[in-house]
Amino acid sequence: MATIHDLVLIHVDNKPGFYARVEEIIPDFKPGWWQVKLLVLTFPLQVFSWILDDYQIEGADFTMGGTPLRLEDVVSPVELEQVEKETVEKERLQNVRPEGGAPKVISLQDRRKK
Repeated sequence: MATIHDLVLIHVDNKPGFYARVEEIIPDFKPGWWQVKLLVLTFPLQVFSWILDDYQIEGADFTMGGTPLRLEDVVSPVELEQVEKETVEKERLQNVRPEGGAPKVISLQDRRKK
């Protein structure tokens, strides 16, 4: 779900159209609807204010004037790389035995006595 200061890609007619930054999300007078202020990253910069419901902010398709639109969160490749590194490190730490822990030794002789 897009939140304040997120970058989003606006799809127009089911094709990438333009990038925008979410500047503000405030409740609309209609329950379940929000006034979303977008800083459109074009030259010159523009500000759009759209009234969207929860599903549309989360990326559901909608139309304006008959034109299909959709918001898609943009995630920086740097952020994706950082998340991947953290995941790999977390998995590595889970596979390492705790500090000071001795490896478990299983005696084959004890197993034969049973």
